[in-house]
Amino acid sequence: MQPKSIQTEIDASYLYKKLAEKEADPTIANVYRQMSEIEQGHAEAFAKKQDIPLEKMMLPSWRAKTLNTIGKIFGYDYVLGALMDTEKSISNAIVTQKQKSNKKVTGAENSHVNILRTILEKENKVTGIQLSKFESRHRTVGGNAIRAAVLGGNDGLVSNFSLVMGIAGATAGQQGVLLAGLAGLLAGALSMALGEWISVKSSQELYENQMQIEMEELETNPEGEMRELALIYIAKGIPEEQAKEMAADIMKDKDHAHEILVREELGINAEELRGSAFEAAIYSFILFSIGAVIPVLPFMFTSGMKAIIMSVSFSAAGLFLIGSAITLFTGRNVWFSGFRQVFFGLAAAAITFGIGKIIGVTVG
Repeated sequence: MQPKSIQTEIDASYLYKKLAEKEADPTIANVYRQMSEIEQGHAEAFAKKQDIPLEKMMLPSWRAKTLNTIGKIFGYDYVLGALMDTEKSISNAIVTQKQKSNKKVTGAENSHVNILRTILEKENKVTGIQLSKFESRHRTVGGNAIRAAVLGGNDGLVSNFSLVMGIAGATAGQQGVLLAGLAGLLAGALSMALGEWISVKSSQELYENQMQIEMEELETNPEGEMRELALIYIAKGIPEEQAKEMAADIMKDKDHAHEILVREELGINAEELRGSAFEAAIYSFILFSIGAVIPVLPFMFTSGMKAIIMSVSFSAAGLFLIGSAITLFTGRNVWFSGFRQVFFGLAAAAITFGIGKIIGVTVG
């Protein structure tokens, strides 16, 4: 295993430890604590095998520290989401390495999500509420708001940068660029906001109807729903008697039982439906605008080639920061990810600038 991969294990150990420190539920906190010890054991074993001094490797990276800071500000569910993505990348790397070496892939290389659940289920006092809380957090992986913020800013920057460069190519950076850039910012942000509003609203309406049907079933046939809950836990590998006890415990709270049935049967996370479609639209508008305003800024104070050069410089810096931020979730090298983002962004802008130049000459 490469030092980079060992560092990934060290980072995972550090973040699981932080999750354990911040977790109020002692049973779930113990799961995270055990995972931290497992990850640290992996790192120590790999380092020892390759004669790598542990004292130089056991400190968390900037990525892990940044994720911990994000957790302090926005909540540690974001950290858990990033950790699950990391676990998947580790699993994929192990599988790829085995395939290259013509070694048998046994299935034991899979994500530690399964290990997390197994540890939790073996806890003596685990309840259905604890298990459902734990699983609902894992399902937030795909809905990471920080990731959405990064991608929203990237959409605004790349699209408006390309538009601004196209107009600048046609007009040599003179009249019309600022107006076109502001118009592109406003049109793009409104489009993104409306799209987000429609997406959230339509999903809410569809899911709310399905959830209402599930609530009616729960009210008219609670015994049947309790048996259904028990069967769900049995299918997860929990012993039958324990599964029945967990189902009975959950049924004491009708609203919580409804939430679990909705998640397990319909694949709907009720937490995600509580957000306002209007708030989501505003959020999307702001994120897009932040990215889109960067290439426009120089044209507010100057014009011509000077404004074009400044716009390219500002946008390149913004693209690099966005590429670097993406590494929080991918674990890739910061310089590689940052300059890759710059390359593609500048390539898109160069194409539109060239097209604008040709159109400008033709019209002239």
